[in-house]
Amino acid sequence: MLSRPIFVYTELSPNPNSMKFVLNFELVPDGLSFDYPSLEAALEEGRSSPLAADLFQFPHVKRVFIASNFITITKGDDVAWEEVLRDTKQFIKIYFEENHPVFEQKTIDSNTLIVDARDSDTVQKIKAALDQYVRPAVESDGGAINFHSFDEGSGVVKVLLQGSCSGCPSSTLTLKAGIENLLTRMVPDVKEVVAEGV
Repeated sequence: MLSRPIFVYTELSPNPNSMKFVLNFELVPDGLSFDYPSLEAALEEGRSSPLAADLFQFPHVKRVFIASNFITITKGDDVAWEEVLRDTKQFIKIYFEENHPVFEQKTIDSNTLIVDARDSDTVQKIKAALDQYVRPAVESDGGAINFHSFDEGSGVVKVLLQGSCSGCPSSTLTLKAGIENLLTRMVPDVKEVVAEGV
C-alpha cells in the first residue's frame, strides 16, 4: 500500500507565542475549527482529538488549534521556538505518516456545520460576512474568529477568538479596526463587535 507523502511547513503568526504548522492535506471539514486550551479539552466527549492530546505531552504546548489544513500551537513564554520547533514539526510529520487520527469520529459527526433556520436575517448576514471575508484572512494567521451571539437591542456582536488570535496582542486591533469596521458597513444593525471570554 502506497502512503501519501507528508509535508509540514511552519509559518509565523501575529502572536509571537503561536506557530502555524501547515500540512499538504485537509485536517478538518470546511468551515470547522477546534480550539483546545488544555489537555482536558482535547479529551472532552464530542470534541476529542487524539492529535491535540498527544501534542499536550510536550511541556511547551499550552494551546492547540486545528482548522483547515493547519495546526496552530501556542507555547509558554518560558521557551523559545528555536528550542522546540524541530521536535514539534518532526512529531507532527511522524504522527501522520503512521496514519493516526486527528479526531475521534464522534467529534466530526457531532460538529458538522448546520445553518440554523431560526437565525434572524441580521444573524445570517453576520455569519455570512464572517465566513466569506473574515475566516480566510484570520486562518492565514493561524486562528479563527467564530460567531457567538448578537444582541438585537444594543447591536453588539460577540465573537470567539481561537488559535493564534486567542491572547494575541494584535487581535484587539484586528477586532476593532478590521472586523467591527467591516460588519458595521455590511450589516447596518451591527453597532459594535466584542470578543467573548477573553
